[in-house]
Amino acid sequence: MINILVVEDEKHVRRLLEAVLKREGYSVVTAEDGVKALEVLDSQHIDLILLDIMMPNMDGYEFAKEVRDGNSLIPILMATAKQLPEDKKKGFRLGTDDYMTKPIDTEEMLLRIQALLRRSQIATARKLEVGKVILDYDALTVTREDEKQTLPQKEFYLLYKLLSYPERIFTRIQLMDEIWGMENESTDTTVNVHINRLRKRFEAYPEFELVSVRGLGYKAVRTL
Repeated sequence: MINILVVEDEKHVRRLLEAVLKREGYSVVTAEDGVKALEVLDSQHIDLILLDIMMPNMDGYEFAKEVRDGNSLIPILMATAKQLPEDKKKGFRLGTDDYMTKPIDTEEMLLRIQALLRRSQIATARKLEVGKVILDYDALTVTREDEKQTLPQKEFYLLYKLLSYPERIFTRIQLMDEIWGMENESTDTTVNVHINRLRKRFEAYPEFELVSVRGLGYKAVRTL
């Protein structure tokens, strides 16, 4: 079961988020401030953190910094009433993975959590083998026998995502969400451009191909 830590000082909001998440099948642990949340992280495994900013004792910014300074890669979704661009930028600089503003739309929250968890699961695997082709997530490299290519980050993530789920169709919106993020201002034509670059780069590789599914999106097909 996936464990989510809700860090929120307002009691009624904390209880609401806990109820919504449990209804979706998540295991939920709550904390009323950053200090208590750090104690939770020391005592049990957490898969994702839903984090408020304005809290007593230790606010969300300081907590996020503590988590990242400890080399933890737990996905952090920051949910707060602070809406200025400077607030968002500060959160991202400290290691927040995604950001949403209050009042919280619970449906949007669940979609963001699902996207963060998918990205986290892909990152955990680190290496992917497709026939003679090896994709190294940490190095952003694709190796086939004596040939090694280092890809731009987004190109690599896109290829890694598709090859991790062969034959599964992903819409352009899904791919934009997972790889570029929901807040990104790029359009879904960005996915088309990156797919075309990948096709050209790996056109001589017999192990796989990237296929357009008319009216839907893209999928990877393993051919060997």
